Amino acid sequence: NGQGSLKSGHDGADVVIRVPPGTLVKDVAGEVLFDLDHHGARFLAAKGGCGGRGNKHFATATNRAPREFERGELGESRTVMLELKLIADVGLIGKPNAGKSTLLSRLTRATPEIADYPFTTKYPNLGVVRIGYDRQFVLADIPGLIEGAHAGVGLGHEFLRHVERTKVLVHLVEPIPADQSDPIINYRAIHEELRLYDESLITRPELVVVTKCELPDAAEVAEKLEAEIGQPVLRISAVTGKGLPDLINRVFDVLRDVAAAPETAAPNAN
Repeated sequence: NGQGSLKSGHDGADVVIRVPPGTLVKDVAGEVLFDLDHHGARFLAAKGGCGGRGNKHFATATNRAPREFERGELGESRTVMLELKLIADVGLIGKPNAGKSTLLSRLTRATPEIADYPFTTKYPNLGVVRIGYDRQFVLADIPGLIEGAHAGVGLGHEFLRHVERTKVLVHLVEPIPADQSDPIINYRAIHEELRLYDESLITRPELVVVTKCELPDAAEVAEKLEAEIGQPVLRISAVTGKGLPDLINRVFDVLRDVAAAPETAAPNAN
């Protein structure tokens, strides 16, 4: 409704979509437009149109009340895709049913679904591991990976993308898999899936951990893995708590080393 005194219409309200930190904004071709990697980050996806001009703008000395006016312009239209990559310091990886969710529940206050069958975890879960008042890190439980995950098998892409932002990987190996598979071959398979998905992942600091160390074959599997990778393998039991303090301290040590050398250990954000 037009009014006198050269008044202008109100500006349109901004349309704001709130998303969690770690969200990537991509165009329809999959190119990253912006990385909303921290709280408060903003990205202008499309601008609104400029307002029009009323009849007063067209007034002249001989035409004091013109009937002309100018309509406002349409705003920009753009299609974007939003992709969430969780921001966590440490990622738990391994085959389905390796004990990742159980470990997360023991180390943090997270309450992931836990059951005695594979693929219980269908979405990544986050928890915060705290020691005292000044030491903590964010731990992500990545759903179990299977052969072909790098190509999207078993929702592999949905799971692997959350590994990309982690600083340290904790690779859990089950000593006696329910499917009777070889634990060493399982370790190699996960390692290969990481390489095929993103070669930078296999250079990420990794702690290899044999879970369920209360089982009789756990010690032998740990020794074989140590011979395979040429470094110590941790042994833990999320049920009895054995080895958990040592695991937490080792994670803190590795995170400290990563922080001291960010130029070589910083995870890929794309």
